[in-house]
Amino acid sequence: MQRTPEPELMNEPEQARAYAEADFDEANSLFVDLFASRFPDFHSGRLLDLGCGPADITLRLAVALPGVVIDGVDGAGEMLKFGRERLALDQALASRVTLIEGLIPGVELPASQYQALISNSLLHHLHEPDVLWQTIAGLAAPGAIVMIMDLFRPPDRDRAASLVECYAHDALPILREDFYHSLLAAFRPQEVREQLARCDLRSLQVETVSDRHLLVSGRLD
Repeated sequence: MQRTPEPELMNEPEQARAYAEADFDEANSLFVDLFASRFPDFHSGRLLDLGCGPADITLRLAVALPGVVIDGVDGAGEMLKFGRERLALDQALASRVTLIEGLIPGVELPASQYQALISNSLLHHLHEPDVLWQTIAGLAAPGAIVMIMDLFRPPDRDRAASLVECYAHDALPILREDFYHSLLAAFRPQEVREQLARCDLRSLQVETVSDRHLLVSGRLD
């Protein structure tokens, strides 16, 4: 099945609210747990979360890593609004977390280098995936940690539909539709390996970590 790209931004108020209020605990907990297990020695420095959406993973990591300063970036202001509302209720987190509206590669950031760079579910939205890898290469400090999680494309539309039914059968229709189209827009592990090779990021490893998620992780040379 060929890849079918979808819109890069999810900035409609109804869509943003549906994502902010949806239960993504399983996937988001998986991301945080994988980060902790692969990089147990990362306790300080600056972390960049690309495509942070309503900032659920951003804030989970901020709680888990009290010595880390985190910048979260997303192109959808409607998504960021929900993360900013949560930050307004916790001044301790707000002192270490900054949420920034902007698009890579042109977004203005508080730092020129980061000791860790992460992303969850951004890659499949990008029409030009190399933009993500080039941004990471340009902003990474020497030896920086990288961890990117995303969906991977199933072999056919029937499998995509079955994944939606399995994991989003009771979700709002807008979320079911978005999940289905995200699966069609996602990259397969070998395609991601080819992207990394093009961008000279061969030190990063690609693996599947669920029946629908792939993970790119490692330290940059």
